[in-house]
Amino acid sequence: MSDKLGILVSGGPAPGINSVIAAASIRARLEGTEVFGIRDGFEWIMQGSVAEVIPLTIEAVSRIHFRGGSFIGISRANPTKSPERMQNVLQSFQRLGITQLITIGGDGTAFLAGKVHEASGGVVRVVHVPKTIDNDLPLPDNINSFGYQTARHIGAGILKSLMTDAHSMSRWYFVITMGRSAGHLALGIGKAAGATLTIIPEELDRPCPLATVVDTLVGAIIKRRALGQRHGVAVIAEGIATVLEEGALEGAYVEGRDGRPKLSSIRIGDILAAGVEEQLAGLGIEASIVSKDIGYEVRSAEPIPYDMEYTRDLGYCAARYLCEGGSGAMVTMQGGRFVPIPFAEMRDPATGGTRVRLVDVNAERYKIARRYMIRIRRDDFDDPELLARLAKTANLTVEQFRDRFQPLTRNEPPPLTMCE
Repeated sequence: MSDKLGILVSGGPAPGINSVIAAASIRARLEGTEVFGIRDGFEWIMQGSVAEVIPLTIEAVSRIHFRGGSFIGISRANPTKSPERMQNVLQSFQRLGITQLITIGGDGTAFLAGKVHEASGGVVRVVHVPKTIDNDLPLPDNINSFGYQTARHIGAGILKSLMTDAHSMSRWYFVITMGRSAGHLALGIGKAAGATLTIIPEELDRPCPLATVVDTLVGAIIKRRALGQRHGVAVIAEGIATVLEEGALEGAYVEGRDGRPKLSSIRIGDILAAGVEEQLAGLGIEASIVSKDIGYEVRSAEPIPYDMEYTRDLGYCAARYLCEGGSGAMVTMQGGRFVPIPFAEMRDPATGGTRVRLVDVNAERYKIARRYMIRIRRDDFDDPELLARLAKTANLTVEQFRDRFQPLTRNEPPPLTMCE
């Protein structure tokens, strides 16, 4: 029996999905392998249904790489929640004659791919293509997951417009970006666009009081006013909600279909805006603050050329690797060369899930970003003139200002030193 390849997408959208599908399908078809698109991730096959499967021909996919979203749909369905679901997946593959599988997704999908690889006992060869705008998969530090660059590009453009509006209307925007566990996207957008400041979960204590995040924003607004500006844009990764003290957002969580808290339901931007306005009012300061979530409009955008090219390489390598007998690995391009990362090397021994790559707050890239942000800094308290101006703006004495805001500098990175 000749090999048949199945391709499915799981998790959330990311620019470049269709380019992976197209590149993998074309390469496999040229090798003489039949290719099938499995609609909506694991949703139907884990129920034992094989009706939602379509043939992927070269003609059908040759121009889909320009499009955002997923040509074959997407879902967060999880077949590992019961042995019956996983058995249905394997039986569905058997009925379809599928012996090769390409999964496209983030950390959760990488975990599922590994489980399918194990459960099939080698009958189905599996490779995973890393996709997430969060950029938090366990890739080498200089390698992005596909979709991240497009999301950052679109996000920076949105910020440009918001910064113009903020200046025109003398208001602040709190912009919430996607990033469940890591702040790569928030930092990338904020740094590229020159946001006033960016707050990511990696910089915060765990657990972190909500008041710490609120005061970080309050301090930035006060400092901007002391420097003569009444507007600004703060970029905040949604993942800060996961490191706050227990009860800080009580009742705000809604569970998603994958069992994880649905962060988009929390409205963390509104919560922070209300908290900041309350604290500013207590200091006798009026401010106009608008919260804005950006996520869905960047994750389903049409890919920029970088991601179209990158995903063509990934799709080609995924199909070729399977055709040559490869299995049980995530596809990566490192230094222009194909490097498979075995599923076993991606596991977090503490959780059993896929390791998550966090922003390195000790790296120069992060430290440079911090140096351009307007926020209360350690050296502000060493400058008597600036300190007095900050305290006056906050309607506090110097001692009161120091007592309230100096603790915010505790996790501030040390000064950058380029020459030892």
